[in-house]
Amino acid sequence: MRLLIAPDSFKGSLTSVEVARALAAGWTRVRPGDDVRLAPLADGGEGTLVAVEAAGGWEWREAPARDPLGRPIRARWLARADRTAAFVEMATASGLSLTTAGERDPAAASSHGTGDVVRAVLDAGIREIAIGIGGSATTDGGAGIIRALGGRVSDDLAELDLAGLDPRLAETRVRVACDVTNPLLGARGAAAVYGPQKGATPSDVDALDSRLAGFADALEHATGHAERDTAGAGAAGGIGFGLLCLADRFAGLTLEPGIDLVMAEAAFDGKLAAADLVITGEGQIDAQTAFGKTALGVAKRARDEGKPCIAIGGGVTPAGIEALAAVEAIAVPVVERPQSVDEAIGAGAAPVERCAERLARLLSVGDRPG
Repeated sequence: MRLLIAPDSFKGSLTSVEVARALAAGWTRVRPGDDVRLAPLADGGEGTLVAVEAAGGWEWREAPARDPLGRPIRARWLARADRTAAFVEMATASGLSLTTAGERDPAAASSHGTGDVVRAVLDAGIREIAIGIGGSATTDGGAGIIRALGGRVSDDLAELDLAGLDPRLAETRVRVACDVTNPLLGARGAAAVYGPQKGATPSDVDALDSRLAGFADALEHATGHAERDTAGAGAAGGIGFGLLCLADRFAGLTLEPGIDLVMAEAAFDGKLAAADLVITGEGQIDAQTAFGKTALGVAKRARDEGKPCIAIGGGVTPAGIEALAAVEAIAVPVVERPQSVDEAIGAGAAPVERCAERLARLLSVGDRPG
């Protein structure tokens, strides 16, 4: 059996690399003769850099930056070994995980730190950049990034001046890993859909949406780009919108599904072609899985190549089962008994290993004589 293991991270618990290694360990205890290959993945959110680095050919770098609340930090990014490209993860500088629950302030949180990292990439002479924008703590429409790259934006986001934008952007191509299709404003917009998980109350959501509307008026007028209703404009608190409006300032800028971008870096298609069976997974397989999360992306590719696919989840809901069944994949829960999310996270990799053991034993039933 040639097995390809290609999971996302179990957020708050295990990186995609740790999940892949746990699955491989459990599987090979039962079927040591199988050819097991690992392809840890991500969808552009937290953990993307770890997955990309695992594919090989990348080097870790660090840049001085500021966190969402303006505190100085060191943010990691990746440079390709030949220094021709970089991969930046918004979560490392502007991520929700950099703040405690009590610190979360969606009105004050800024994307400036992500701009700091992009500027460090430019200082390193690199002009091909991929940016994963998932996991942000911000709802500023990208105003912080604009400030970090030389633009001026007022505190209320209603006035801006782009004359000072870094001229090196004109030499730079950017690919944005974006896995959502929300517009900037309204009931499906950045503030309404993602603001509450960043600490916004219902009244905060209204204020944030109004502030983003003013920013949209100013930025669209300054750039001549009307992007507020473009799919993905509401991603990462409106970062998608801000970058789309600035597209003409770059040598090239595109928004791409995060899973597709990471798969390309991991040479996933070649590994898939050589596999007999694919195992993917993520922390929670639920209704959101249907909207482009890693497990669905892997399952679609496997189906298209005629490869059977199993998706494991720390938690699995009926909606998640249906989403994967629609692309001919089987969802299997890791959980072994009723428990809280904190208990599941605290259990670490051991339950993942045991899940892989059960799957390997199930597969081996067909190998028994008689």
